[in-house]
Amino acid sequence: MTPRRRDPLPGFGLSLGVTLLWLLGLVLLPLLALLLRPLELGPAGFWHSVTEPRVLAALRLSFLGALAAAAATVPPGLLVAWVLVRYRFPGRRLLDGMVDLPFALPTAVAGLALTALYAPNGWLGAPLAALGLKVAYTPLGVVLAMAFVGLPFIVRTVEPVLRDLPREAEEAAATLGASRAQTLWRVVLPALAPALLAGFAMAAARAIGEYGSVIFIAGNMPMVSEIAPLLIVVRLEQFDYAGAAAVGVAMLALSFLLLLALNLVQRLWRRA
Repeated sequence: MTPRRRDPLPGFGLSLGVTLLWLLGLVLLPLLALLLRPLELGPAGFWHSVTEPRVLAALRLSFLGALAAAAATVPPGLLVAWVLVRYRFPGRRLLDGMVDLPFALPTAVAGLALTALYAPNGWLGAPLAALGLKVAYTPLGVVLAMAFVGLPFIVRTVEPVLRDLPREAEEAAATLGASRAQTLWRVVLPALAPALLAGFAMAAARAIGEYGSVIFIAGNMPMVSEIAPLLIVVRLEQFDYAGAAAVGVAMLALSFLLLLALNLVQRLWRRA
């Protein structure tokens, strides 16, 4: 009698079934419903719905603003991660906990706080307005709110990689006469580049769909400071469910292309 072959992963079939069921119920079915709803408009109606000037302006602000915000958070995120990993100082744990504050803080509260701070009569908004720089109720305020929610992604993505980065390479570079700037540029940053790209992608993805922390400081002026998620809400309030789904499909497609491009860049960087 041939002995029964023992499964190297007990419960694999059940675990795989539960995983696929969870994926189907929570991810695939909602996405399928989103893709099917704009079919009510027909091809011409769908194209007209997503190419309206107001929609294009909102999509442009959401995506370009998210990319700008993610790029703006890379230097401070790297700096904060470096300080948390390489230095020991009083209040370090407090700073470490404050990094995660945008995760725990309700987005509406964050939006109200940013608006109160950068409004024309706010603590920072008034001095900036005196210099001719208006932040609140402008696209700049949108980028600022997106950067606020995206910064933790950069820090938490770079931090473990920086912690595991061996210091022998830095010591060798210093022994060979490299300055600290040269060591940072030629030794440290190339090793951290994949993590920085991953954090950039996550920060941009979070910023694209951000709603609560943006609508208060944006001012929500059509063609100026209106973001795509708000436009979806506006169409839902008008009972234009197919039109709202059409904008959602456009955001989904653009987000997928953006993440695909960032993933390809990350792979090319690792191969290089």
